[in-house]
Amino acid sequence: MLTLPPLSLYIHIPWCVRKCPYCDFNSHQSDTHVPEQAYVAALARDLAADAELAQGRRLTSIFFGGGTPSLFSCAAIGEILNSAERIIGFEENIEITLEANPGTFEQDKFRGFRSAGVNRLSIGIQSFNDEQLQALGRIHDGDAALKATDTARRAGFDNLNLDLMHGLPGQSLAAAMQDLNTALALEPEHLSWYQLTIEPNTVFYSKPPTLPVEDTLADIQDVGHDKLQQAGFKRYEVSAYARTARAKHNMNYWQFGDYLGIGAGAHGKFTTPNNGTIFRQWKTRQPDAYLNADAGPGRFPNPFCAGREVIEPDARALEFLLNALRLTEGCAPTTFTERTGLPLDALEPHWQELAGKGLVQSRSQRIATTELGMRFLNDVLGAYT
Repeated sequence: MLTLPPLSLYIHIPWCVRKCPYCDFNSHQSDTHVPEQAYVAALARDLAADAELAQGRRLTSIFFGGGTPSLFSCAAIGEILNSAERIIGFEENIEITLEANPGTFEQDKFRGFRSAGVNRLSIGIQSFNDEQLQALGRIHDGDAALKATDTARRAGFDNLNLDLMHGLPGQSLAAAMQDLNTALALEPEHLSWYQLTIEPNTVFYSKPPTLPVEDTLADIQDVGHDKLQQAGFKRYEVSAYARTARAKHNMNYWQFGDYLGIGAGAHGKFTTPNNGTIFRQWKTRQPDAYLNADAGPGRFPNPFCAGREVIEPDARALEFLLNALRLTEGCAPTTFTERTGLPLDALEPHWQELAGKGLVQSRSQRIATTELGMRFLNDVLGAYT
């Protein structure tokens, strides 16, 4: 039987100083002043129109993503958070994350973001190597990345995530480990350590760089994983390592929780136990169109909404597994039934076949892969497509 899961809020800020050649997110380079106040007001109207989807729940986490959310002023971030608390409400100990870049201009804001209510900062470092940063189209250098973490600490942030890529153009095992050693020396609470992938609709897709060969990529992953474990970081998701604090917001995604999504192109997912429905929706993608989305009648109760689709029962097992099997510990069997409304038998006959190959655990104990299955996760998920 379906039950209401926890509720999170994703807030999309679509502007950035420069579009990175590997980025496939809904981000738009702005060479001029962004329409901050108009966008803040639109976000509040968007959230108010979605308020009934909360179904009485308060927010367990908020995540500002982009684009570059730290382009906005501290006052604007505070105003957005005040609207979220007024319209939906906050659970005690809510986690509020903001993505930030290490540019000097943004570092000056860190203390203001903390005062506005942000209690977790995610800094997009990607690399500490200046040549690699240039190849990735980043606007900061390695020194700025080091200073950003120091500034964040002095601003009062005690829950810090660093985003770090590996498998970069021309990167050797030694260079990748130097990046990782530098990050570990900064003692963040959390590391998102992931391999660069070439996505469609990016500059790198049309003009692909020369990436390390498969053997080097495998060595980077294996040696880096061991190094992280030795440093006290536990891998709890494919590319997420926690020393003290897992990302509450991302855990809700991976456990097939619900989330409101506001802002240009933001997505949301919702459970309605009364009629046994799970659906997702997405907002108008282009920033200019989003700002004016409620100027006329819309097709949906929320005029900012560009589309909705129901996740039918026969698609829910795969939707759940696409998220939950990214977790090294997976999920409890009861979580599968509560979040999908399906019996455990819905996983058969594939689960038994995968278990026979040593790729997944017994479904009566955990909905999880084995260590071998995590290495071949695409093959596990492929059984359900």
